Amino acid sequence: MTPAAVIAAVRDGHPVPKEALGDFVLGVSDGAVSDAQVGAFAMAVLLRGVSGQTRTDLTLAMRDSGRTLDWGDGPPVIDKHSTGGIGDCVSLVLAPALAACGARVPMISGRGLGHTGGTLDKIEAIPGVQTGLEEARLRQIVDRTGCVIAGATADLAPADRRLYAIRDVTATVESIDLITASILSKKLAAGLEGLVLDVKLGTGAFMKDQAAAMALARSLVDTANAAGCQSSALITDMNQPLAPAAGNALEVAEAMRVLTGQATGHLASLSAALGGVALAGAGLSESVEAGARQVARAITDGRAAECFGRMVALMGGPVRFVDTWQRFLPEATVIRELAADRGGYVSGIDAEALGHAVIDLGGGRRVETDAIDPAVGLSQIVRLGEKVDPGAPLLRIHATRTGQADGVEHRLRAAIHLSDTAPDLPPLIHDRIT
Repeated sequence: MTPAAVIAAVRDGHPVPKEALGDFVLGVSDGAVSDAQVGAFAMAVLLRGVSGQTRTDLTLAMRDSGRTLDWGDGPPVIDKHSTGGIGDCVSLVLAPALAACGARVPMISGRGLGHTGGTLDKIEAIPGVQTGLEEARLRQIVDRTGCVIAGATADLAPADRRLYAIRDVTATVESIDLITASILSKKLAAGLEGLVLDVKLGTGAFMKDQAAAMALARSLVDTANAAGCQSSALITDMNQPLAPAAGNALEVAEAMRVLTGQATGHLASLSAALGGVALAGAGLSESVEAGARQVARAITDGRAAECFGRMVALMGGPVRFVDTWQRFLPEATVIRELAADRGGYVSGIDAEALGHAVIDLGGGRRVETDAIDPAVGLSQIVRLGEKVDPGAPLLRIHATRTGQADGVEHRLRAAIHLSDTAPDLPPLIHDRIT
């Protein structure tokens, strides 16, 4: 089939033969399919949708458009993926915790997307850390520590790189079928045997209603399982930042507080819950609940922190980062409290607005070439249900210049809602999809 015939088949709701779809994806990768044809294909998928089998075939073809990793015999190779939120630094806690529990975790991560932060940007806030690793170095770090957090190399699912860039400028990013293929093609190319998916739901998530989150979770799980990668998903709450901070170095600090036993809360709880699903699926625990306890123990007894420290050092960071992490993380020159103008209970938080404020401060990108200031962001963010007095701090703003802090105050104040009565609190975990 010609590229035009593949596009027409999708447009008209007809099945696309696996071989024809593979040829089309190869053409996306090597340039034989034009930008106009890639954009038309993406729009056809967005408007018409594809069958589950076609979605799986597309995902596998995108995986096979470049090199794939093979880890050979040894401990299970597993990973976690989040669909993106605010204050979501679970990866920094979970990767070393899973490694401490006996798994191999080659975590191929990404940059910030829209209002959400990226794991690569966060870990690069640690001085010296390099995430652009060649395959040999990536394997060496996994062999020595059990985990690595790195970026995708140019030859890992290259078709996705071009398709995503075109989706970004053709208003087709929202397609659940294309989101699924994009996420999973890179994860499958990393040679995973198991994957736990964290699908965010709420004001700080891309999926803001239950039906959309459920549809995405089901698509991801069904496609990963059909592709031979054991997978489950949790639909988790993003109606407030997961950790009480947003911004790269500030989120690393929150992860370190959990790893070194200085903090608990939602970040620790969700890390254990996701880890329990991952360990049970990989056969490293007898149940999800037992797996969650294993992850929690690996955090509280220091094994996860030890793995994290070894990984950071091998990636070029400080050798004794875990012991003295406060010395190494960059700090903003302007730190200001945002005071409540009235008393009451925190009844709502527009977490997406907080994410955009971090970008305004310089902690995220508007275009791909923007430089990030790792020190800026928000900390000590109030939690839903918390009672605050008039004049009490709602959060702290970390900025490079006074004018930057001034510029985000109005947005931040409007993002936090106070009421006279305590609100009903959403659950941390809304559902599990298997």
